[in-house]
Amino acid sequence: MKIPEFIDKDSVLTGVAASPGVVIGKAYIVDRSKVDIVYQYLIDESFIGQEIDRFEEAGRQTETQLKEIKADMPRELSEHAYILDAHLLILKDSMVHQATIDLIRRERINAEWALKKAVDQAKEIFARIKDDYIRSRINDVENVTDRIMRNLVGHTPERLTEIKERVIIVAHDLSPADTTQLPLDRVMGFINDMGSKTSHTTIMAQALEIAAVVGLENCTRRVKTGDLLVVDGTAGHVIINPNEKTIEYYYGRQQSYESLRAEIVRSAYLPAETLDGYRLEVKANIEMFEEVPSVNDHGSDGIGLYRTEFLYLSRRHPPTEQELFEDYRDVARLIHPRPLTIRTLDLGGDKFASSLEWAEEMNPALGLRAIRFCLKEQGIFRDQLRAILRASSVGNVKVMFPMISGLEELKAAKNVLNEVRQDLTAEGVEYDRQMEVGIMIEVPSAVVIADMLAREVDFFSIGTNDLIQYSLAIDRGNEQVAYMYEPLHPAVLRMIQSVVQAGHSANIKVTMCGEMAGDPLCAPILLGLKLDELSMPSANVPYIKRLIRMATFKECQEYLKKILLCQTSEEANAYVNEIILTRFNGFPGEKEIKT
Repeated sequence: MKIPEFIDKDSVLTGVAASPGVVIGKAYIVDRSKVDIVYQYLIDESFIGQEIDRFEEAGRQTETQLKEIKADMPRELSEHAYILDAHLLILKDSMVHQATIDLIRRERINAEWALKKAVDQAKEIFARIKDDYIRSRINDVENVTDRIMRNLVGHTPERLTEIKERVIIVAHDLSPADTTQLPLDRVMGFINDMGSKTSHTTIMAQALEIAAVVGLENCTRRVKTGDLLVVDGTAGHVIINPNEKTIEYYYGRQQSYESLRAEIVRSAYLPAETLDGYRLEVKANIEMFEEVPSVNDHGSDGIGLYRTEFLYLSRRHPPTEQELFEDYRDVARLIHPRPLTIRTLDLGGDKFASSLEWAEEMNPALGLRAIRFCLKEQGIFRDQLRAILRASSVGNVKVMFPMISGLEELKAAKNVLNEVRQDLTAEGVEYDRQMEVGIMIEVPSAVVIADMLAREVDFFSIGTNDLIQYSLAIDRGNEQVAYMYEPLHPAVLRMIQSVVQAGHSANIKVTMCGEMAGDPLCAPILLGLKLDELSMPSANVPYIKRLIRMATFKECQEYLKKILLCQTSEEANAYVNEIILTRFNGFPGEKEIKT
């Protein structure tokens, strides 16, 4: 959404729209900047044990604090307690805990410096992960280790529960633990220098239904305690010390948003069917079992993408077949009879602390990862496939292979799956013999031969995050070129259209599970493209379903014809922005449009 002309542009900060809503109130600066390590020193060999004890005592203090915070979590966040459970696991994770101890012993350095070095090493590992959601989990590692660091240096952070008046929190960064402590009767919203759409802090802000804008970079330098702020968490804007006309305008936006949100929540369980009878399935993406209640609460038609990497990350050894089976079984049971699509492991051997030895890769995103890794390490692959097949006996389970680039890879993966099926049959183990098998379409070569791939599978799922990056040669993590990441680029739209046509010609479903699927601005165009299913963060589901119910399939096909004539991303963005504002009266979740 554009900023109105009457607003002073110098007073506007633009960041990531983390949690929708509009609030107007006074700023309250909270010091959550990282603890600076201003000293490093060598320790005598005789004091190594003492230094390790000091580090472990700081870890125990952190564990106690996190457990106390979890015990005091508000009821609204109960289904997100898994985030703090994950933080407790990070405390003992070998990537940080054991690495710090090893550095103290090996380099004879103080605990603070050893912890900083261990975290820097972890950052390097996570930076090589291509999945945005998984890569952003390094934020959780930093949140936990910063708390350990504060305990090491004796720095006690300000308690947010002691805030006495209605305010908008302004911080460098808020951890999920900080977010759980926000007094909801006094905190109207928050803004951060740091953060992303996929951070756990963002997830919690959405669960608490408080407006938030993150990734502002310099809000703690621009804003002072007591400044009047407008926070538009729907558009990602913050206005500092607005004038009367601006305040009046945003009060109107606030009232419109609140009435619209209430209407959307009431209708979350209605089907996503257009006014002229075209129906889509709208499903949720999840990363772990604990997210299933949110899937149910937001009216999802099932789970369209279960990222399975969480159980593998940062472990010394991969999870066992039984551990995987129990997890998949529990998700399948809770979501039944709705479908659960499980994506096989989409990481490389360098992403978890296993006993596997891998050579350093110049470009891990294009190296030995995803289906390539699984085909090389078939023991890991077979364990996961056995677990998925076993779980199919208790629910409506589908399996999906990531990063398929050609027929050879697909046939090799299917051969392994068939061998596992034969083994289970011989062992008398129950599984769904009709379980559907699909693939992710996320590299350009798969788009080009989609007609050939369609003959081998039951469904396609377009992973737009990677398809856009690989097609446009854009690394979203590189701030120098991230602005060029454009879902509505003419080439991207034509590729999606090509995949849908190839799939439907082979009578298979074509779904989409990338970030584009949950973007309201893209929804009318995706409808026109005749996708069968969209899968997204569960909080987006009610909004996308409502927009679909407002539209007609016929008009969306007309929108598609016109947008395919656009020669630039700029033209396409301007066109869909106009559609949303005029035809759909604006929409919660609208994003900043580059014009």
